[in-house]
Amino acid sequence: MTTTLQSFVAGRWVGTQAKQALRSAINGAVIAHTHEETLNFEEMVAYARTTGLQTLLKSHFQDRARVLKALAVFLMERKEALYAISAHTGATRSDSWIDVEGGIGTLFAYSSIGGKDLPSSNVLHEGPPMRLGANNHFIGSHVLVPRRGIALHINAFNFPIWGMLEKFAPSFLAGMPCLVKPASATSYVAEAAVRLMMESGLLPAGSLQLIVGSTGDLFERLEEPDVVTFTGSADTAMQLRSHPNVLRRSIPFNAEADSLNCAILAPDVTPDDPEFELYVKEVAREMSAKAGQKCTAIRRAIVPRHLVDAVGAALKARLAKIVVGDPALEGVRMGALASHAQQADVMEKVALLAQGNQVLLGAGDGFRPKGEGTLNGAFFAPTLLRCDNPLHNPNVHNVEAFGPVSTLMPYDDFEEGLHLATLGRGSLVGTLVTKTPALAAQAVPSFAAWHGRLLVLDREAALESTGHGSPLPKLKHGGPGRAGGGEELGGLRSVKHFLQRCAVQGSPTMMSAVTGEYQRGGAVIESEIHPFRRHFEDVEVGMSLLTHRRTVSEADIVNFGGLSGDYFYMHFDEVAAKASPFGQRIAHGYFVLSAAAGLFVSPAPGPVLANYGLENLRFVTPVAIGDTIQARLTAKRKIDRPPRDDQPAQGVIGWDVAVTNQRGELCASYEILTLVAKREVEAG
Repeated sequence: MTTTLQSFVAGRWVGTQAKQALRSAINGAVIAHTHEETLNFEEMVAYARTTGLQTLLKSHFQDRARVLKALAVFLMERKEALYAISAHTGATRSDSWIDVEGGIGTLFAYSSIGGKDLPSSNVLHEGPPMRLGANNHFIGSHVLVPRRGIALHINAFNFPIWGMLEKFAPSFLAGMPCLVKPASATSYVAEAAVRLMMESGLLPAGSLQLIVGSTGDLFERLEEPDVVTFTGSADTAMQLRSHPNVLRRSIPFNAEADSLNCAILAPDVTPDDPEFELYVKEVAREMSAKAGQKCTAIRRAIVPRHLVDAVGAALKARLAKIVVGDPALEGVRMGALASHAQQADVMEKVALLAQGNQVLLGAGDGFRPKGEGTLNGAFFAPTLLRCDNPLHNPNVHNVEAFGPVSTLMPYDDFEEGLHLATLGRGSLVGTLVTKTPALAAQAVPSFAAWHGRLLVLDREAALESTGHGSPLPKLKHGGPGRAGGGEELGGLRSVKHFLQRCAVQGSPTMMSAVTGEYQRGGAVIESEIHPFRRHFEDVEVGMSLLTHRRTVSEADIVNFGGLSGDYFYMHFDEVAAKASPFGQRIAHGYFVLSAAAGLFVSPAPGPVLANYGLENLRFVTPVAIGDTIQARLTAKRKIDRPPRDDQPAQGVIGWDVAVTNQRGELCASYEILTLVAKREVEAG
């Protein structure tokens, strides 16, 4: 029994008439159809620009971070339904783990990033502020705000859930309504995930719409504040990027394209080293995981010429042990390609790669996938080729077979090996396996220019390494040249891709109001109650305390030296200190810090729960014996925190601290972070 997939348009599911048949990669049976109905893209775009933007911008970064976490929890509780439907793509359980739980994990990661790094507003200050005048009456800085446009995400077939969520999470956090277009071949998986997301009731109306099938005239309807992201082939990326409306309106277009990623075995490694086995294992894993259908998969295995036979034999032996077939069967470690069209494409590309090269392992070595009906599936044999003259065989650097296929190629010296890596003309990721730090240092300048990410693998890193082919939410994913020139993930960096950066200039008082953060020199709110005696809700940004004064004595310096063990000559050697640029003994910087805390801390129990950080510390003017210091403590910024069962309700307040001397000169400058309790809500 098959189903007709539906698009989610303007808050309703659309599509009843069957169109394109989507077949199981395992046995060829039809499992779903795309829908025949043409979508009303004018309605979709209008709904996103009105309802979507309005509901999203009624919330702020912290609110949306909380939604992401709740959504992740909801999906995780229902993950088995997604695993079941993902199996039709030919994926093993471990393959689907990358897609299903990897995608959900990305939601968790961005919820955490938003909760820790973003304010309870829709203005993100990107400092530090810069003085534009001699007397600090005119300053400038940068803010990032929601673009007030829509994000169109066009995804590849290989990871229909992770590929969608790794784009959705940062754009949703940034306040952009999303239109998601999955690849048709595996759109049934993406549709199932979106149905669950809608079922959760957590997403604001208009924040997510789903397109099953063609994008029609959608590109004509995009406007300047919008963003397009794309994952797929370099040729399709070029076609979409050059759409006249995208060019005319300067619409940001982020492409993450398939690339000929490589792994280099350094010349210092011998077959007896653990690094040799690590290299073989990494290449074999990247060939077989997801049946090689990963944009990060290793397509070129570059090794010293004297080791090419040994590596070839070890790889062939490991690959030959991989059981291919229906993932539902016990012992199967590699499933099928995602579609029969993909199977035909890989077969064609392997024929090109085989020209002038040797096939070390392939379909001719008795390949027969296990399981009933698998002869009608989209299976492909692990295929290892060998190119002995890679400097003069352009196909191995230009043709990508998007399946369990890799080409082994030798180099004569290390610089030649690094040069071979660049012939892919830009890659998402590369791996260097070495046991010599100097070789890693030699390789990175050349390697990094052509790769978006580098894994330097040795026996120590292998203890915790996530592997060559694992993009991580906190590190950028994307690469130059053939890899698309784009950038995804990377923690807060990816959220900023969906925000608009603007330089703002004005007085410190005005800039404090604009950024939502107190700027040094701006107007303050003198508090008759010590700010540390106020609950989180009662503290306003700009609320300030000017402390009493303290004169620093020689005894202070001697006592602090005895307590800390810091007997640096500038504090204790009168003769040496006189010969220094300061001309006299000075107090320890950390004594000034401690003394300032003594000036502004309110010692009795109160709403301040803990001091858990200090940032941007600078010692500006030295404090000498006899100098008198004073501190000004000002609430700089506030970050709300979601309630937790195991903690009292609380938020984070960053306090600006300026320590000055009797001449008004700045001696120390820093920010302290405190956890501050909220008022208890009375029952009833």
